[in-house]
Amino acid sequence: MAGGTGGHLFPAMALAQELRRRGHDVQLMTDHRVESYGGDFPASATHVVPSATPSVRNPVRFVGAGLKIVWGIGTAFGKLGSIKPDAVVGFGGYPVFPPFVAASLRGIPGLLHEQNAVMGRANRALASMARAIGLTFPRTAKAEAFAAKSEVVGNPIRDRVRAVARIPYPALEPGGVVRLLVFGGSQGARAFADLVPPAVATLPVELRSRLLITQQCRPEDLDRVAESYRQAKVNVELAPFFNDLPERMAASHLVICRSGASTVAELTAIGRPAILVPLPGAIDADQKNNALVIEAAGGGWIAEQATLTPQSLGTRLASLLGDPDALESAAAAAKSLGQPDAVIKLADLAERLAARGNRQE
Repeated sequence: MAGGTGGHLFPAMALAQELRRRGHDVQLMTDHRVESYGGDFPASATHVVPSATPSVRNPVRFVGAGLKIVWGIGTAFGKLGSIKPDAVVGFGGYPVFPPFVAASLRGIPGLLHEQNAVMGRANRALASMARAIGLTFPRTAKAEAFAAKSEVVGNPIRDRVRAVARIPYPALEPGGVVRLLVFGGSQGARAFADLVPPAVATLPVELRSRLLITQQCRPEDLDRVAESYRQAKVNVELAPFFNDLPERMAASHLVICRSGASTVAELTAIGRPAILVPLPGAIDADQKNNALVIEAAGGGWIAEQATLTPQSLGTRLASLLGDPDALESAAAAAKSLGQPDAVIKLADLAERLAARGNRQE
């Protein structure tokens, strides 16, 4: 059970891949957004369940969301009666709420996984119903009340990421190509489209001539970003989405990105230094807390979007790209945080939970 965005679906996909290797049948419950991210999900069936995010600021929307959630619980209750799973695993986001509640009503053992350094609101609302909780970080804010049934397992990464995690950090040769990767989801893509091209334009000509930039852009921003780089005489590859992002991450010398849970898990598994720009406005500041873990270990540098300018970003880029030793050291520090075997631990926990549930029956 996972919200239909990459941040929730990618770790769910990793677990599904591992469970299928162990001979289990896996089915997915999610929301309509799965069409954008879930095409490669290794499930024998995918069930779209009605869900909504409640908003206390708007009474009409709050009531509407409540009715949709009740509808989703009923829908999931019926589907679970047909599927008869040994256990359910929820990966956060409000789309998980209806099916996880339905599973609890049916007495099906439930495991929650928290990807961030701050436990999300949906997971907090469901935690009392869960039989077990898998955490990514030893210190997870707002999860303290559930310590008795929590276990640190890490954040699972997909097979594709595990495959490139063995690739060593690429040497930065004097006068050689410097690979910069920029990505960050739809909201990140807009901010980076505004900030990164003018920042790169401030770099010395000699450094710009060595740059090979890969940047994710929204379709409506592609032309203006391409023109900015053309004027700066920088080699760039732009696209709204890169299917081979793990491979591109492994080939990069430096990454500029958001600090969502899956991004942090993949960065640290592969071991690449990053300028981390947390998504602003999050209620629990989950991305900032994720980034703080990396920065504290020396694996990256936080740049707050509210104070980030092309000039300050350009200065940071010039400093880092001119110091190969600092980048290599940060890559090693990021790698030290990686948890490539997290999926093994989570799959073990899921199997233990399912086995206990069957014994109780």
